[in-house]
Order: sequence, then C-alpha cells, then structure tokens
Amino acid sequence: MKYLDEYRDPAIARALARRINSAANRRWVVMEICGGQTHTLMRYGIDEMIPNAVELVHGPGCPVCVTPLELIDKAIAISRMPDVIFTSYGDMLRVPGSDMDLFGARANGADVRIVYSPLDALKIASANPGQRIVFFGVGFETTAPANAMAILQAAEHGIANFSMLVSHVLVPPAMRLILESPAHRVQGFIAPGHVCAIAGFSAYEDLAREFNIPIVVGGFEPVDLLEAIAMLVEQLESGRAELENQYSRSVSRTGNIAAQQAVSRVFTVSDRKWRGIGEIGRSGLRLRDEFLRFDAEKVFHLGPLAVEEPKECRSALVLQGLLKPGECGAFGERCTPMTPLGAPMVSSEGACAAWYRYKRHA
Repeated sequence: MKYLDEYRDPAIARALARRINSAANRRWVVMEICGGQTHTLMRYGIDEMIPNAVELVHGPGCPVCVTPLELIDKAIAISRMPDVIFTSYGDMLRVPGSDMDLFGARANGADVRIVYSPLDALKIASANPGQRIVFFGVGFETTAPANAMAILQAAEHGIANFSMLVSHVLVPPAMRLILESPAHRVQGFIAPGHVCAIAGFSAYEDLAREFNIPIVVGGFEPVDLLEAIAMLVEQLESGRAELENQYSRSVSRTGNIAAQQAVSRVFTVSDRKWRGIGEIGRSGLRLRDEFLRFDAEKVFHLGPLAVEEPKECRSALVLQGLLKPGECGAFGERCTPMTPLGAPMVSSEGACAAWYRYKRHA
C-alpha cells in the first residue's frame, strides 16, 4: 500500500481499513471539511485502502481558498499604498488576485512580509510608529482567538498604526449550505477537529439532527481519519445519524471557553462572501463597532469592489464536493502550483494542491 511505511501505526491503520471494508455493505460518500485532513487522506492513500467502501469528497475547509477574490485585490491595493507594511501568513501571498498576487506586489516594491502570528505584526507596528501595519486576518474559528487578542492588545497599548483586513469564516453555515443544495451527494461528514477544539461541537449536533446525517469530529493523523471513517460507516450501515467525537483527546463538547470569550469580545457574526461560492448568511466574523478603528477596510477607505472569478476555474465545485480536482479540465495543465487559476491550487490546505502533489501521477 502506497505510503503505508510512513504511518506512525501501520498495523492499526490496516486493522481500521479492514474494519471499514468489512462493515460497508454499500459504497458511501463522505466529506472531510478540513483542508489539513484532505492532505492527510491524499498523502497516505487512505482512499486506496478503502476503495469499495467509501468515496471521499472534499469540502470548503480551507480558509485561504474561500477568501473572496475582491479581498485579495483589496489586500494588494493596501500593500501598494505609501508607508504601509502589509503582513500575512505565507499561504496568502500566492493566492491569485485579479491581476497579480501579493508576491507580485512585493516584487513591484510593496513592503509585504510573512509573519507567523498577528502578534508578530503587532510587534512590527510597535517598532515602526511612522508606518501603517496591516495584518491579513484570515481563518476559521481556529485562528480567530489569536486575531482577537491582537486587537485587544492594540487597543490596550494604544497602537494606533495597526489594523487588520478581516476575512474570518465559520464552518457550520457552509455545511448547511452544502446540505441544503439538491445537488449534494454527501452522506456523512468528518468535522474539523481543530475548529471544534475552539468552538466545541454543539452546532454539529444540531446539523446532524436537523439533516439526519452522521457527523464525526476527526483528528489529523492517518489513524484518526481511518477511525472517523469507520465510525461514520458503522452509523450509516445501522441507520443512525448522530454526532460522535473521535478526537476526544483534544475536543470537548463546549470547546475552549476562554478563546470563545475573547472572540466574542472583539468580533460579531456577520454575513460573509466565500470565494467562488457567494454570500452565506451569518457565516463570518467582523470587528465590533468599538474596534472599527482597527478595520483596514475602513482605515484605508476601501468601498465595495466587484470582480469576476476566472471562468475556467472550477474550484467552487471542488469546495462543495461536487467535483474532484482531477475532473477539472485545467487541472495539472493550465492550472498548476506555479500557474494557479484559483486558491485551492496554491494553499497548503487546498484540495487541488493535495491532488497535484499526491495523486497527479496515480
């Protein structure tokens, strides 16, 4: 089996694969939400270990991938303004905007820097009082607490030259959108363990009950995902539709209360546009009114921006589990990590990038 020698516990992996294959009397369609889980599934050939039991499709759980095109364009516009230091996680620099990416902006003279935390950006702001420092605040529930703490520290210490370009999204509303679509084929979900570690999993219990679909909170090791799939198959075969927690070593029902309180103090729930998908109601976070002085869109007076996705890019279908990357006509030819049409080909959590790296020659 491909990559089986890389498993931390190959014997357990084989046993779990046998458990899945023996439990399945028909082929089930399962979606993993998290892009990190997608890469684990592809890297370790988990789909090849259970070829007749489960079809794996990929969900919208890559925050880089769903950041709207117009927000990328706004990031590039801000980065090119005078006296601006634009900071971001490295993944965002390769995401294509309408005309270029942030790497292109840097090549053309913009001061664009990779940081590993919003607190790094805050330190840059403290050290450069004569410049305006912007952090690209992208992510799901997982990264929201650190971004909230950066805003709180900026407010507490009066760091007025710091702002954040916010693109926070929430997982449950995206799952609801998928389930409400008449075209969806998903019969079970692997919920993202890192998101649930922060937010808990009560919202997923509600989805399981409302849509009569099994959901298992899964971890990120290969054996975590194999066990999560086994739990889903056993639910599906028995006709159950419940929330189960495979990742119990890190996730509780209530999640991290302190982190949730920090997020609630700084952010409020809002509608949010997802790249290629469109606006999803109450699916994002925005800064509360008392912190709008740190909102980069307002600091730099950026109004609404209407842009169009490349027509050839079909990543919206990939993000909704309606198309696999290899089924896109541009995949691996006109769309590669060096010449991407869309964000899923360049993000470290993108499904297209995972397929290109691990399945292109399969």
